[in-house]
Amino acid sequence: MVKKSIKNFKEAEGYLYDIPRFTSKHGIEETKVFLEKLGSPDLSMKIIHVAGTNGKGSVCAYLDSVLRKAGLKVGLFTSPHLVDICERFRINGENISYGEFYSEFINIYDSLDWEAIEKDKPGAYHPTFFEFLFFMAMELFKKAGVEWCILETGLGGLLDATNSVHTKEAAVITRIDLDHMEYLGNTKAEIAVQKAGIIGSGKPYVYGDFVPEASSAIISEAEKKGEGKAYAAGPANIKVLQNLPERVDFCLVDGYYKNVYLCLDTIASYQAENASLAVKAIEAAGLETVVTPEILKEGLMECHWAGRMEEVLEGVYVDGAHNPDGIRAFLDTVAKDKEGTKRILVFGVVGDKDYSGMIGEIARSGYFESVLVTPLKTGRSADVGSIAGVFAGCGMKTEVFQDSVKALKEAIKKKKDIEKDAPERFPGVRIYITGSLYLVGEIKEYVEF
Repeated sequence: MVKKSIKNFKEAEGYLYDIPRFTSKHGIEETKVFLEKLGSPDLSMKIIHVAGTNGKGSVCAYLDSVLRKAGLKVGLFTSPHLVDICERFRINGENISYGEFYSEFINIYDSLDWEAIEKDKPGAYHPTFFEFLFFMAMELFKKAGVEWCILETGLGGLLDATNSVHTKEAAVITRIDLDHMEYLGNTKAEIAVQKAGIIGSGKPYVYGDFVPEASSAIISEAEKKGEGKAYAAGPANIKVLQNLPERVDFCLVDGYYKNVYLCLDTIASYQAENASLAVKAIEAAGLETVVTPEILKEGLMECHWAGRMEEVLEGVYVDGAHNPDGIRAFLDTVAKDKEGTKRILVFGVVGDKDYSGMIGEIARSGYFESVLVTPLKTGRSADVGSIAGVFAGCGMKTEVFQDSVKALKEAIKKKKDIEKDAPERFPGVRIYITGSLYLVGEIKEYVEF
């Protein structure tokens, strides 16, 4: 491998996407060594680290919104992006520019030991795609003077590149489900152990208390590290009061904020759970005196997290649910539709997901008039024939399309036809698009551009 001259953002982005061809994931110690070579930029900011199977991006977004509302300078690093790679890096609520991306890419690129890499010396280090982006984030945030960094893991926790930071103010573990089992374990408890790897020695941590075996595993792992103070959010202290057409109102029974009534600008009832975890993280990180109840309420209400029950066109909603637990949460929100609402589903999924389990949940709900199946642009897409076959086995007929845009256009046509034929019989027709964040990104890119 030879060092190249990379002249602009597009070339830098292309280089990053080519990385999987010539490198593989490294051990956490190698990542730490390179982070220290950069001067340990992570030490310039306070970090809240978030892992979990479902909801971790949303928790990060709620934290980011509330801390910014409190007047703090915040850096947010999340993955994956939906449309633009710069979405992964946000400073005070704004995506970084292409110029900033390119400049930081070159900084990391030139920091590599190219002599060792070109001669393929033992131990020569070249970051993976995700590691490279993580290093860029830490450098970008340091140079911007970020005070608080909200850091989302990529995969797992214990061995994730983001876990190479030296210290963190608090760790957050969201809801655990069976996902990425080839890497993380075959049970929810085993997966929880990997996620709990982000808990710092003796440091406070927050966990979603929704799956007993996962909660037990998280607590056990924390005890091994010095029994940092635990904060839990679960059914015992989260009560959704009402799901209105445009928002979710809920009550959180909380240690510091007491019985606080909160409102979210979303139709997704599952976001009450994620917002509650963010509130607990604020306490765990010692920010409760900075974040007043008024700031908390305003920050949560002002948060908008793309791709999670997001209305992208009138009556068209995208949701990034990509495993059975995520689909169950998605369906809980769909169930809040007005009685008599007709629904059309556009579904696409990555091949290594449990799409049989996801489809089983959808079929049992009985919510959808018709199902349109589409492949994803990624090479990881599940075969549409296989998807259609699973739906058929559950007693549901499907239509198969060549791509997501064709599927969306047909869904919109069906919606208009239903509304035209019998407008007085139905309170409305909704199109729901789910199964993968890749699919959400494709739809958003088409709608927005």
